Amino acid sequence: MRCVRGVAAAALAAVLSVRQCPASAETESTARDEPRFLLFASTDLWRHGGFAHGGVVVAPSGLDRDGFVFKVMFGGGAYRYISGALGSIDVVGAQLGAAAMPGWRFIRNGFIVTVFAGLDYQDHRLTPDDPSAGLRGEYFGLRTAVELWYEPTPYTMLAADASFSTVGPSYSARIAGGWRIFGHYYLGPELQAFAADDNYQQMRVGVHVTGMKFWQFEWSAGLGWANDSDERDSLYGKLGVISRH
Repeated sequence: MRCVRGVAAAALAAVLSVRQCPASAETESTARDEPRFLLFASTDLWRHGGFAHGGVVVAPSGLDRDGFVFKVMFGGGAYRYISGALGSIDVVGAQLGAAAMPGWRFIRNGFIVTVFAGLDYQDHRLTPDDPSAGLRGEYFGLRTAVELWYEPTPYTMLAADASFSTVGPSYSARIAGGWRIFGHYYLGPELQAFAADDNYQQMRVGVHVTGMKFWQFEWSAGLGWANDSDERDSLYGKLGVISRH
C-alpha cells in the first residue's frame, strides 16, 4: 500500500541530518584534541507512527574540519495504515533499519556541506500480513544524502538536508532557518517533505529549536503539522540529542 512506503521514507529522514557548527580559531594543541566522534539519537512521532534512531559519525580529521567522515545509524519503530486489499482494516507495521555511509565534509567560507553514500537496510513486518504492501520483508539498497549548515551572521542559521534510497525508492528533504535566542539556541521555521515511488507524499510545516546545550549534550526539537497524500493530517513532534567526543 502507499502508506507503507511513505512511512519508511519518513522513518529514516528523522536522523539523516546532524548539526555541525563552523570551526573556530584553534591552536595546534587544541586541534589535536578536538572531537572526532559525534553520537546522536532522535525520536519522531505523529498520529500514525513513532520511530527512534541512533548512531555515530566518525571524522578522523575532526568534526569541524574538511575530510573523510563515516556515519552509521540504526533504529526502528511502528506505523499504522488502512489496507484496501484486506477490506479497509488497520494494519500495523514494525520497521527495523540501518545504514552505513562513508562521506566527505567540505568547509568553505562558513558553509559546511557533507555528502554521503552507502548501504541501506530495512525490514518490515506487518500485522496482519498484507501481500499488497509496497514494503514487506527485508530489503537492501543504496542510500545517498547531503547535509548543509550555514551561519550567515552570528545571530542566524540555515540548515538543509536531502536523502534518497533505492528501497522504495524514497526520498526526503528538509530546510530550516533560525535566529539565535538569548545567545544560547536557534529558533525558527522548518519545512519537510517525504515521498516514496510517486505513491505517497507527506509535507510538514513547523518550528524548530536547535543547539540547546545542557552539560555535554546538545538538544534539538520540532513541532508542527503534517499533511499526507492519504488525507491523514496530524501534529508531529520530534526530539534529538548529540554528544561530541
